[in-house]
Amino acid sequence: MKKDYELITGQDRLEAVCREMAQATYVTIDTEFMRERTYWPQLCLVQIARPLDADGAENAVLIDPLAGLDLAPLFDLMRDPAVTKVFHAARQDVEIFVNLMGEVPSPIFDTQIAAMVCGFGDQAGYETLVRKLAGARLDKSSRFTDWARRPLSEKQLAYAAGDVTHLRVIYEKLAAQLEETGRAAWVASELETLRARETYVVEPEDAWRRIKTRSTDPRFLGVVHTLARWREATAQERDQPRGRILKDEAILEIAASRPTSREKLLESRALQREGRKPETLEAILAMVAEGVANPVKAPPAPERARPKAGGQALADLLRVLLKAKADDLGVAQRLIASAADLDALAHEETPEVKALNGWRREAFGEDAIRLRRGEIALSAGEKGVRIVPVESGT
Repeated sequence: MKKDYELITGQDRLEAVCREMAQATYVTIDTEFMRERTYWPQLCLVQIARPLDADGAENAVLIDPLAGLDLAPLFDLMRDPAVTKVFHAARQDVEIFVNLMGEVPSPIFDTQIAAMVCGFGDQAGYETLVRKLAGARLDKSSRFTDWARRPLSEKQLAYAAGDVTHLRVIYEKLAAQLEETGRAAWVASELETLRARETYVVEPEDAWRRIKTRSTDPRFLGVVHTLARWREATAQERDQPRGRILKDEAILEIAASRPTSREKLLESRALQREGRKPETLEAILAMVAEGVANPVKAPPAPERARPKAGGQALADLLRVLLKAKADDLGVAQRLIASAADLDALAHEETPEVKALNGWRREAFGEDAIRLRRGEIALSAGEKGVRIVPVESGT
């Protein structure tokens, strides 16, 4: 049976393939990786496809990073400003490249975001888009296999290739729909977060903000801060999962008890084997002492406006308006406005919400403001909810 992909394990062929790919206007990309035992994702396979040739010849390649390849040619392709890099749900894939090459691939396109703009609902899954846009079905049986084990089976390779060959059809159809509706700029706006390197890098100094706690005790937060900073730096240095160094519950328990001796620290039930090693115990105690000596004030709680009379009713009307506008535009509701946005619009005079900025203001925000001012009303009929102007003085 003829394969519809090429497995790349040699340096010369990798360089040639990347030169070929650089001639395309776009390439579709996916990765397979392992992360269960490491802090940084271990890249196991890179799948790339470019547009089909005029004769329909397949152009999908599977690059094996574990074959000892120098991936510099691939990174050059990722940087090439003339080639759009197309991902689906790009964040994890892009994080891998940021870790390996120190920068975000550019330019990028995320078909999951585009699908939300094109009316495929919130966080449309790849399998759904393959079925609806490519008219195909995925065999997902290889999805959770061990991608670090060699040799990879033909079934694994065929599954991996499908992740980028179907993506071509999805991308081209979504791009055409965005062009037709004039919404390409909407997607570009949503990609700003994915383009920022800060999205993928956790600085040890900021790691404590990821730990959920309700306490506002400055000494408690000081210890959470120092322990989380130490854990993040240690996990990065050792390339081990955070939880293997110290779990969140252990950080919270230690921050609450603030032990000053090994004996007291060893009483912690959340402390695992790694945390009970002598050198780790000493490091934890040092972080506890530092945290107690450097208390941290809790971030100020966001000010909430007093609930307005009729505010909840207005929020409910805004939800109806949002659904009607989203249905009319064929855009996922969550992409336009969040529940928090609607509540802020209902209760605050000058809310700072995304729904009042950029394309969202045109799509929904202006009518939301008009509804709040009593300039429009909502009417339900056989054709659904429609907007009705309210005459002045009525």
